[in-house]
Amino acid sequence: MHFYCSVCEKSYLIEGLDYQCACGGLFKLHKEKGEKITTEVSLGEVKTPMLKRTLQEKEVYLKLDYMQPTGSFKDRGAFAMVNKLRELGIKEVVEDSSGNAGAAFAGYCAAAGIKCNIYLPENTSPGKIKQISAYKANVVKVPGTRDDTAKAILKAAERTYYASHVYNPLFFEGTKSLAYEIYEQIGIPDYIVVPAGNGTMLLGIYKGFKEIGQLPRIIVVQSKNCAPIFSKFKKQPVSEMKSTAAEGIAIQQPKRIDEMIEAIKDSKGDIIAVDDEEVIKAQEMLGEMGIYIEVTSGAAVAGMLQYFKDGYDNRLTIVVPLTGMGLKK
Repeated sequence: MHFYCSVCEKSYLIEGLDYQCACGGLFKLHKEKGEKITTEVSLGEVKTPMLKRTLQEKEVYLKLDYMQPTGSFKDRGAFAMVNKLRELGIKEVVEDSSGNAGAAFAGYCAAAGIKCNIYLPENTSPGKIKQISAYKANVVKVPGTRDDTAKAILKAAERTYYASHVYNPLFFEGTKSLAYEIYEQIGIPDYIVVPAGNGTMLLGIYKGFKEIGQLPRIIVVQSKNCAPIFSKFKKQPVSEMKSTAAEGIAIQQPKRIDEMIEAIKDSKGDIIAVDDEEVIKAQEMLGEMGIYIEVTSGAAVAGMLQYFKDGYDNRLTIVVPLTGMGLKK
């Protein structure tokens, strides 16, 4: 098992400090046939429930992926990566996160005995910072935007292993398990609607369903206040980034944007943008049904309601993964 460059195909050791190729290309993961990641470190992962519900007369399956150990789908990626890093003898890591990925890595690193340093925007929700700190990770607050945090981490990555949920393809090896679970529960859906910032869920789902051999149409949702993927996909000028309630997907310069667009096109999917009012209303709608999600999770629900506003067909199978629990404030 090793990394290789998606551009020049040069090989790299997984345990090295390089997080991307010298040519600038991003890494992909090479595995021999049948090769798997050993999974000795566990926090009690579960196959998350799928609830069939009717939202504004639209029947959908809600995948409760916030019911993972640290409260978000990011546990899938952290589980896979931390297990591999422990096997390779990595003793300390750095990671940058707006919250959920940081909590996931902090929790799994604590279980694995790996020192964890989490860089995050200083305006990150206090609940997320409190959770990361509870796992005894070293929290480094960075002034400015989520992208400022991404820049700050690169200096630290010169001397400490960068356990990035964006650069490191081991993370997608974990998030692809979401596709396998959905397939086991209901088969191949017609549509799956996902929020996207750095695209960790999108790329994981795409990878998983490609391995299964059939793709659902992937509908990606972004916030109108920060929608670089939407703009590039629709070939529109990129608007200035503004503050958004959906902080978890507020990524102004996603590194794997071209891969995300390729995944959307390959699935014959689409991308839409929603405003904060729609996101908050979607969160409240689910709350009235007994489902408590964080605000960012409401983006996918809002996007689904908007996308199928005029073209809903009750014969369609639609899945909306819910990414984070409501206690993450």
